[in-house]
Amino acid sequence: MSQELGDGPRSGLGTRLSRRRQLYGFGVAALGPAALTVALVPGRDNLGLDTVLLLFVLASVGASALGGILPALAASAISFGLANFFFTRPYGTLLVANNAELIDLVIFLAVAALVGVVTEIGARSRGHAERALLQAEWLAELGNREHEPESVELALSEARALYGMHAVRLMEDGRVLAGSGSPGPDDTLITVPAGENLQLELSGPERIGEDRSLLTSLALTAGRLWRTRQLAEQARRAEELGRIDELRASLLAAVGHDLRNPLAAITAAATTLRQTDIELDPDDQAELLETIEEHAGRLNDIIGNLLDMTRLQAGALSVHPRPTALLEVLAGVVRLGEGRVELAIPEDLPLIRADAGLLERVLANLVANADRHLPEGEKVQVSAEHTATHVAVRVVDHGPGVAPERFEEIFAPFQHFGDRSTTGVGLGLAIARGFTEAMGGTLTPSRTPGGGLTMTVTLEVADATAADR
Repeated sequence: MSQELGDGPRSGLGTRLSRRRQLYGFGVAALGPAALTVALVPGRDNLGLDTVLLLFVLASVGASALGGILPALAASAISFGLANFFFTRPYGTLLVANNAELIDLVIFLAVAALVGVVTEIGARSRGHAERALLQAEWLAELGNREHEPESVELALSEARALYGMHAVRLMEDGRVLAGSGSPGPDDTLITVPAGENLQLELSGPERIGEDRSLLTSLALTAGRLWRTRQLAEQARRAEELGRIDELRASLLAAVGHDLRNPLAAITAAATTLRQTDIELDPDDQAELLETIEEHAGRLNDIIGNLLDMTRLQAGALSVHPRPTALLEVLAGVVRLGEGRVELAIPEDLPLIRADAGLLERVLANLVANADRHLPEGEKVQVSAEHTATHVAVRVVDHGPGVAPERFEEIFAPFQHFGDRSTTGVGLGLAIARGFTEAMGGTLTPSRTPGGGLTMTVTLEVADATAADR
């Protein structure tokens, strides 16, 4: 339907004709027979009474079509009197000299009245059918909006406008679920069932009349829309709880396995250092202390990733983008890479719009992931390219690579996608993508020419004015 909701039903709400149309009908009933009389009287001697009476029937039909049954009966009575007075002998009186003409007049009166009634009934039947069709289309269109967030409020607003009410509310056991408008102190309260334990309350003037069938359908539609909203909300909560349960299960698995390994190594090294029944030379002690330091750092990284993933899942990540120099961010990544990173960054690269701390975490995770898949002795390559509005930073490895159809799988949290060593909880790439998108950028994987995987971080170039602030 091209019209707005409610336009259809409002055009045919009531089956009774308006007072204006009834007045027009009475005007036709009075003027139509009079005009015919004026036109036909000069030639009445040449016209048969049956012809005159047929013309008067047309006046009754016109009055009925325009104003309903009462104007049709009035037109029939007026036509009967005028035909008797002007077109039956003796002219100018209500007497009828010919019995056959009297019978014609009586039959005319009956036929004219019957035609008027039948015309009115037919018009009302067509009106009912058109009104029912419009109402069905309107209710169907309203029902089709069940997935819109404000569908219930829309239905109540339509009901309020449709019936000229001050307020319409959907109730459940005396509790207001949704409403439109405010009730007045002198309003009439109308209650209509809207489904199981639901009621539609309308406050305003008593003007429902014959339209209770539409109101009942509208109430049931509003009730169904409310139940649909409830089911959708329950499904959404169930899906969210399912994701939380899945995350919890993965987190427990990570805690049970990935956290246990560094803790076990730290405990073993510390226990060995505390033993008094054996003597350790300085090299052994240094090696055990290095083991403690290494696994403590690994444990710190794992816990940091778990906390970051929790912040991402909860939507509590704090982002402060500003003009940032990529080389300054990469300085920390190179230090963490311990000589395993090879840079190819243009000197004239513009500032990018990013959160420096988050970007460093993104690139550090990408470099660490690439390093785990590199053959021994090779380096992770980090390059950058400037377009008109963006800077693309590429982290390249020449490891075994990933099939393109499985690119999305590598961003799933808590999994080790082909890692040769599983020393983390499998969150690096998931966090890298989450941080990148939080800064308004994108992280996309692609194949490295010659074999391997290339991860591309794309961020906007910072505005010159922003760079000055």
